[in-house]
Amino acid sequence: MPNQIDAAFAALADPTRRAVVERLGDGPASVSALAGGFTMAMPSFLQHIRLLEGAGLVRTEKQGRVRTCTLEPLALAAVEQWIVERRRTTEARYDRLAKFLDAQDQESDHG
Repeated sequence: MPNQIDAAFAALADPTRRAVVERLGDGPASVSALAGGFTMAMPSFLQHIRLLEGAGLVRTEKQGRVRTCTLEPLALAAVEQWIVERRRTTEARYDRLAKFLDAQDQESDHG
């Protein structure tokens, strides 16, 4: 799981790849349709697609001459779960700190 998360974050670190993932949230699209929104050569764009696919975020399928990309929601769910767990841990720490500070305030008011 950590390697999958590492690969996903590495892939999502790039704004072009995040834009592709965002677009694929609307549904599958051909590589050429996805590439149309960017000012880069097709070989460069294909590298982005391959990296997303290698990270498990995107699946590609070729039918005839058309390669279609589809978002892999389970991979995004793993990233989301990792973030949610970090947020819960951080919130719990802040809650404990708030309780500690409240207790300190009550002691100083009574002491």
